[in-house]
Amino acid sequence: MSVAVRVGAAFAGALPAVVLRVTGVEPGAVAGIAVFGLGVLAAALLLMWSAETARADISGPLALALLAFIAVLPEYAVDLYFAYTAGSRPEYAAYAAANMTGANRLLVGVGWPLVALAGWAAARRRGVEPGIALREHRRIDVAFLGAAALVAFVMPATREIAWWLAVVLIAWYAYYLFRVGRCSETDEEELVGVPARLAQLPPPARRATTVTGFVLAAGVVFACAEPFATALVDAGASLGVDRFLLVQWLAPLASEAPELIVAVVFAWRLRGDDGLGALLSSKVNQWTLLIGSLPLAYLAGGGGASLPLVERQVDEVLLTAAQTVLAVVLLLDLRFLPWKAGLLLVLFAVQFAWPGTAARITLSWVYLGLAVALLVPRLGELRPSVRALAGRVAGDRH
Repeated sequence: MSVAVRVGAAFAGALPAVVLRVTGVEPGAVAGIAVFGLGVLAAALLLMWSAETARADISGPLALALLAFIAVLPEYAVDLYFAYTAGSRPEYAAYAAANMTGANRLLVGVGWPLVALAGWAAARRRGVEPGIALREHRRIDVAFLGAAALVAFVMPATREIAWWLAVVLIAWYAYYLFRVGRCSETDEEELVGVPARLAQLPPPARRATTVTGFVLAAGVVFACAEPFATALVDAGASLGVDRFLLVQWLAPLASEAPELIVAVVFAWRLRGDDGLGALLSSKVNQWTLLIGSLPLAYLAGGGGASLPLVERQVDEVLLTAAQTVLAVVLLLDLRFLPWKAGLLLVLFAVQFAWPGTAARITLSWVYLGLAVALLVPRLGELRPSVRALAGRVAGDRH
């Protein structure tokens, strides 16, 4: 399929949503999910293509971190809308937590295993050893994510996302960008698909195309975020489906899909470090900047300085933090082997087979128990990981 056809298909997917927003026509809840969800997916795809094409003009771990953030802007738009609306409609606070926890758990529980599976299949096809070996500078991502995961347990303990925690997490993300920006190692990715063709354009045309893609995609994102979020809530009521679950899984699935596809393609090309590295950086920014932004959006919408969490949200945040701790422990040795991916995927699936408050709390303890057990043989990896927080990475002048 040619570049023109793929780009045209993405614009065609976004067009109905834009037309409805401009004309003010309001479709039913189910139709709204389909139309505006497709718009979010199309915008995410355009953002991903633009972000990947921009790699031709900027390089390095900082670029990967910045572009990982750009790729999940649709996720931010939907989540911040829920938090902002909760300022005047308190029941929407639950949906902000649902979307945030769903996106984070989906990224680790499905995204990382998919990358590992693609890498394993590619390794078998080419007769090389399976498993993804991360480069040493990825230890910075792992260490910063680990520290953020430990701090995150404050949320279920206090039953709120406090304003001071928002300040800490946003500052932590800024410090993360500073540290990865000083890495001397570069990420020289092989672009694939639409970005590969766009990167071949003359520099002025390529940069103009990249900027245009960002602007148009951002416009579609902000046009679709509110009606898509509202349709999810309304559809739950009309279909008799748990609205919390619709917001938690359907919205992140639409916004994360293009990023997951690109990461899997890199793994299939035996560039698992690039694929998993992008998802790891996305996890860092979602577990710091996204969470930190929620109380600010809540305050801007007329709420208090801290975003409250009710019982189910407390359990969900606890489970997400516990999953993150286990994921960090598994990556301490910078090796993501098939059995690790299988473990994350199985535990992710368990929550659907065994729902309920007691199940979420029990599963959280299972995650934490496994993390402690698997940490023991990896204690030697803690020292270089802690050193990475200060920018001291083996083999990197930083």
